[in-house]
Parts: sequence; C-alpha cells; structure tokens
Amino acid sequence: METEPQEASVRVTTQDLLPGRITPRGDGYDIYPTHPLGAVRAGYDALADRLADERLVLLDGMAGVRWGDFRAGLDGALTARGRRVTWQAAADAMLAPDALEALVEPFLGGDDPIFGTAFTGTLSDLFDGPRLAAFRPDTDADVTIVFGSGAALVGGEGCVVFVDVPKNEIQFRARAGNPINLGLRTALAPKPAYKRSYFLDWPALAAHKQELLPRLDVFVDGQHSDRPTFADGDAVREGLAQLSLTMFRVRPWFEPGPWGGQWIKERIPQLPQDVPNYAWSFEMIVPENGILFESGGIPLEVSFDLLMFAQSAAVLGESAARFGAEFPIRFDFLDTFDGGNLSVQVHPRPEYIRTSFGERFTQDETYYILDAAPGAKVFLGFQDDIDPGEFRAELERSQRDAVPVDIERYVMTHDSRPGDLFLIPHGTVHSSGIDNLVLEISATPYIFTFKLYDWLRLDLDGKPRPINLERGFENAFFDRKGARVREEFISRPAELDRGDGWARWHLPTHPDHFYDVNRWELAAGAAATFATEGSVQVMSVVSGESVLVEAGGVTRRFSFAETFAVPAAAQEFRVHADRGAATVLTAFIKPGRGPG
Repeated sequence: METEPQEASVRVTTQDLLPGRITPRGDGYDIYPTHPLGAVRAGYDALADRLADERLVLLDGMAGVRWGDFRAGLDGALTARGRRVTWQAAADAMLAPDALEALVEPFLGGDDPIFGTAFTGTLSDLFDGPRLAAFRPDTDADVTIVFGSGAALVGGEGCVVFVDVPKNEIQFRARAGNPINLGLRTALAPKPAYKRSYFLDWPALAAHKQELLPRLDVFVDGQHSDRPTFADGDAVREGLAQLSLTMFRVRPWFEPGPWGGQWIKERIPQLPQDVPNYAWSFEMIVPENGILFESGGIPLEVSFDLLMFAQSAAVLGESAARFGAEFPIRFDFLDTFDGGNLSVQVHPRPEYIRTSFGERFTQDETYYILDAAPGAKVFLGFQDDIDPGEFRAELERSQRDAVPVDIERYVMTHDSRPGDLFLIPHGTVHSSGIDNLVLEISATPYIFTFKLYDWLRLDLDGKPRPINLERGFENAFFDRKGARVREEFISRPAELDRGDGWARWHLPTHPDHFYDVNRWELAAGAAATFATEGSVQVMSVVSGESVLVEAGGVTRRFSFAETFAVPAAAQEFRVHADRGAATVLTAFIKPGRGPG
C-alpha cells in the first residue's frame, strides 16, 4: 500500500506541497484551483500497469526531477509484475563537462548575479550526437527505459513519457541543495541555479516539451517523488483544448520578501502562517505557474506553457501571430501592508531587453491599487528639477558608504487609493510605498528589474540585494518628470457604457503598453455579457465577495482577489454578481498590437 507523499526532506520552503488529494473550496480564495480531466491516476503501481507491456520507454522530463527516487519506485513496481527492466541514463550522452560549459557559458552572464541571455540553441545541442545514436533497447530485457532530461532525443518507436515538476518546486529543491540544472551532477547555490535555469534550462526544455506534446503518450506530475500522478497524453491534450474554449485559473504561489507585508497572510488564511510576510503572489505568470487538473480529487499539475503550445491561437485570438506561444500578460500581487517600500527601479527599453537578454518584448507594467491604507503612496517619475548626475552620485555614495538617500528629493510620490492605476512603461522610475496591495498588471517578463536604490536593507538570506546603477541609468527616461508624469502616467477612467445595474469603465494605459485595462462595476444581482473582441481577457475580482462567470458552456465562481482568464475563442462571457455588488478588472491586448 502506497503512503501519503512526504517531501519535507528534499525541499526548503514554508509552502505546503500540493496535497495528494484535493477537495475544492466552496467559497473564498482557493490556492488549489482545479479543472476536470478524464482519468488521472496516482502511484508507481498504476504507472507500472500502464508501461509494463512497452518494449521501449523514453522517460523524459524537467531538470529537477528526482530521477533516483523515480527510478527506484518504478523499477520496484515493474519488477513486482515480473518484468525484467534495463535502465539507461540519457545524461550519459550529454557533452563532456568542459564542452558543455563552453557551449552554455556565453548565455550565463558571467559574474552578474541575476542576468544572462536566453539560450538560442536546442536541448539536443547539449548532447553528443553519436552517443545518443548508440542507444539500443536491451534485447534481454522486457522493458528498456531511457530516462532523464532529453531521453526522447534517443528516438525510436518507444512510449514517450514526460515527467514535469512545477518551477516553484524546482526552486524549493534547489534551496535544499539538490542539483536541478541540466548537465550538472552537483548543486549550485540557489540563486545561480535559478539564473542558469531561467536562461538555459527552461528555454531549452520548453522548446523540447513543445516538440514532444503532440506525440506524448503519458504526462507525469513528478512533484511527489514517492507518489507521482499521471494521465495519458490524449487526455491532457483534450483537457487543454477544453480550457482554450472556456476559461481557466492557474495555481498561484506565494513568496516572502524583504519588503513583504501582511495583507495576503491575513486574507488567505489557508496559506502557511509561519513566515514573516508574503511579498508576492504569482497569480498568472506563464513561465512560473501551472494548471491543475483533477480526477476524483487526484491532482495533476501541468505547466501553463503546455496550454500555449497546444492552443495559442484559441487563447490569444488575433494576436497569436505576433506573440506565438508566449502568453503576453501577467498578473501578480505586491504586498507592502505593514511592510516596506519596494526598491526604486526601472525596467529595460525594448531594444535593450532584446539585445542584452534575448527577450522578445519588455517589462511594461502598471500598478492597480487593490487596497491601500490612508497615507499610502506610489513613487513614480522624477522630480521636475532632477539632475541625473547628482542623483547618480548620491546613489553611488549610498552604496559606498551605506548612507540613506532622500529619494523624494529626486523621485515623485503620489497618493495611492483603491482603484487607482499607475502607468509604468519601460524606463520609468517607480516603486510601491508601504501599505499598498498592488495588483501588478504587466507584460509577461518579470525578472528584469534594475534596482537604483533599496533602502540599505538586506535580502532574506542576509546578503545585500544587487543594485544595477549602470543598467538603470542606461534605460531610465529622465524627461518623465513633474507635470508630465501627472498627466501621462496616471490613468484617468472614462465610462464606456452601462446597462441594467452595471457600468464598464476604460482605464487607459500608456501608448507604450500593448495591453489595455477595463473595469466592470456590477450592482448586487446584476449580470452583463461581454465579448472577448478577439483577445484573451485576463481578469481579477477586485471588490465584492465573488462573481459567477459563464463562458463556452461552463459556469464557474471566482472569489475576491482571484485571477482568471477567458480565451479569445470563447467569443463572449457573462459575469453575474449574485452575492452582492462586485468589481472585475480585465486586461486585454490592444487591437493590432504585438511585442514592442
């Protein structure tokens, strides 16, 4: 009899591991939102039943899978069924360490602690072609299993299995000292491991998954090393197709930070409370979040990018030709209630992010103030009399001598109130002050922050957070200052239309933003139907208890602060405020706009 999953020894985090069985919440914010799927099965015994009659199994997967545990569990189950199994490691065909490092070194950013450049090769480039070609099924075995990242590159008429692990779990494993990077048998420190993952492993493996998806026979969720869950490839592809026609919510995840606050802890009590704060909630960030399917309460998490690989045209609509398989809009929360100010920062200009980091489009953001205490403020734009040279000298002196900077001497502040939308296109200096709950609506890139000043504080690991003055000053627009900021970078809502108990407002974004924002305000009991108008609609319930949403023949309730999306292919959707007045915010792609 299989035991319940236990993973505490292989992960360092206060976040709970995904439960082995999920009971949907009836009300309130749900940290485990699920979508129905055909047959999801659990455990090595069930997986062995599925694979026992296969002569060749290509057991591929993410870097970060605990392959030793997986091999032991599956081998034991197959052997118990009288199957003779030969295991062959795909890692044995990787380039020699020196050759591998020479190949990937140009993408790793040298001594830069945060930034590299997106890998432009393919996963196969990390392997020795003749050694891959030399793999042969063992004729003396009932089942030959080639295992490890890149196993499907071996080719042959085998059963293709992919073992996925959510990227947050990969990071938690790295913090526990587990090796998580392609080609490395020893662990890097967590931050270098993340950088290598972001710029090398994840781009290479994402393209590999995209190529495998149409012919994938079995998809495995490997976050429970002692009790993986799985479904047949056809079922996963059908589940993704259904989501692309209705609506979906991804599984959020949460992280403390040096400036983090208490709003999330207090309002989402099912989260672990033995943390100092929660700074971020990753509500919908394609490179990080997963989509939770379930069958009979058994969960199967797949990476969000699978949906885009399979159904980008249905999800994005008319902009799919421009964005491809990249989901362009992200939502996340920044919580500074009873916390600290964010760093004073800017994001890269479009050409800079393309040439320096290999990204297709840049990190254009907005701050929607979901909640704020009296006196809260946002830092945005430079003071009218800004002297860039003087400002830089002050920042350099602060770094050198550990003396504080009077930031408000150089950077403007603005009162923040619930419902405000601050516009932060690339190159605009900004920060959230204390006592805000910011719903950050942005283009998808999310790590490209050049910190100019961080209030002399340390990160949670006790080390200084990296400051990026050189890059920051290369990208900052110093003419975004004074009256121009008040006129151009704070959205002014305008009513678009209204009906029986509802009104729709436009919250205009900046011309540099490729996305726009609307807000629907519904009285108690009111309902309204809206068209997707050829774009995905990414939404959040920003006031009220909850709303019912109908799209593509499916009805689903979304609670306060939950983020969800209605794909373009749904064509229209109905929002019903059946439990009292509610407000829903939506972001969508401007007609004719693509990466800037």
